[in-house]
Amino acid sequence: MEALECIKTRRSVRKFTEEAVSREQMAEVVAAAAYAPSWKNTQTARYNFVTDKEKIARLASDCMMDFAYNQKTASHAPALVILTTITGRSGFERDGSFSTSKGTHWQSFDAGIAAEAFCLAAHAHGLGTVIMGVFEESEVRKVIELPEGEEVAAIIAIGHPAEQPQAPARKDADTLLRVID
Repeated sequence: MEALECIKTRRSVRKFTEEAVSREQMAEVVAAAAYAPSWKNTQTARYNFVTDKEKIARLASDCMMDFAYNQKTASHAPALVILTTITGRSGFERDGSFSTSKGTHWQSFDAGIAAEAFCLAAHAHGLGTVIMGVFEESEVRKVIELPEGEEVAAIIAIGHPAEQPQAPARKDADTLLRVID
């Protein structure tokens, strides 16, 4: 799939078939997503692949802050990816000082780049994804064991799409682009 086609055709998929996502498929997607740029090439993104139905059910029911839309999506997904980031590296120097006026916010920026690279790689492999940001991290930690020094950046539902949603309207380049001469 060509890059522009992949960008323009990737959608947030919330309905999946029951077909499982294999470890091999996930490894291929993560191997491609590893090329996402990051602060000073720190590569702080980690992908926790959850396929256990009981854990998926608990993540959906206990961790989505009673947000029914995400609860439904997560509970019907064949797999969830808990995207985590290693803390204290992105945006920092080795001595612990900030390298940017954004402080700790650069960690979220890198996580967003990693999430989109992951979703584009999944789409190129015929898989659908949706990034979910409404969750309670402390509850996620009760369901899956996460290493110390990592924070949950997003939960991504992944599977074989049961439908291909239509693209919502997009603003045109004249609206989005400001040229400063």
